[in-house]
Amino acid sequence: MSNAPTQIQLIQPDDWHLHIRDGEVMKDVLADTARQFARAIIMPNLKPPVTTVDLAKAYQARIQENLKSLGVSSFTPLMTLYLTDNTSADEVRKAKAAGIAAFKLYPAGATTNSDAGVSDLQHCHLALEAMQDVGMPLLVHGEVTSPEIDIFDREAVFIDTILEPLRKKLPALKIVFEHITTKQAAHYVRDAATDVKNTIAATITPQHLLMNRNAIFSGGIRPHNYCLPVLKREEHRIALLEAATSGNPRFFLGTDSAPHAKGAKEAACGCAGCYSAFNALGLYAEAFESIGKLDKLEGFASFFGPDFYSLPRNSKKITLAKQVQNIPNELPLGDDTIVPLRAGETIAWSLV
Repeated sequence: MSNAPTQIQLIQPDDWHLHIRDGEVMKDVLADTARQFARAIIMPNLKPPVTTVDLAKAYQARIQENLKSLGVSSFTPLMTLYLTDNTSADEVRKAKAAGIAAFKLYPAGATTNSDAGVSDLQHCHLALEAMQDVGMPLLVHGEVTSPEIDIFDREAVFIDTILEPLRKKLPALKIVFEHITTKQAAHYVRDAATDVKNTIAATITPQHLLMNRNAIFSGGIRPHNYCLPVLKREEHRIALLEAATSGNPRFFLGTDSAPHAKGAKEAACGCAGCYSAFNALGLYAEAFESIGKLDKLEGFASFFGPDFYSLPRNSKKITLAKQVQNIPNELPLGDDTIVPLRAGETIAWSLV
């Protein structure tokens, strides 16, 4: 007889890295997320990007309008600002006073809608100093973008050339190394020295826990498994799984769920991003169960994120059941459709 659980109960998790876009598609994306999560860090890489408090407040108002139309009152969007070469220290202080949760660093050209990102950290040094002073977290897309650096090495090079020098210069700056994909990143965050409590953490996506880079090429090009940072070798997936399930509070849940219409993903130059919002918690449960660590899921999903952000943990509980869930081939996305991660397949865990 197996002693494996058929149900697990968790304090309701939050998603500490989420794209919900804007306009007509936002409502469909929010519906999937709010069904599972109580809060989410909302990414600011719109067109144009959300670079000021005023733009963030306007975006937040549009989110609340969509939540109201869905009849959802139990989901809280946590707003962020897009860091640029021109972000001022005054804007940082204004953001802190306005309740903005964090700033996001996109190296220019690193991913979707990142063209306005930072070209050199020296250009926004005063803003970074102000973030350290007021306790504002910096969320980093951890890749260099130099064309001579192999795409599979960009994260490791970022650690050596950007992240470690930044942390030495501003040791009290709170940093989230988002959607880590490599053994180097997992070990760096695990082992990072700090004289100040709670200054570095990392989020990990379901796709990077469940798939290696073969998933992009299995039987042909699989565009819906293509994301940035790109999936890596199996040794890196194993290292990420070990980190996520270790109980180390420096690692917590961030889906990086990124909605792109089916046609935009299957185009000649397809967009990067996996849409995991539809079934994220089931995917994480599958990953943790794969190495017998379901007992570590609640800390990763529900506790360590709010602790890092100095926010209260949620009190509501949810239940996941060992109950097969069929993932649709497509879902509505405004006037278009989207292909969710693991479309046309089944996963073992479902939200009750």
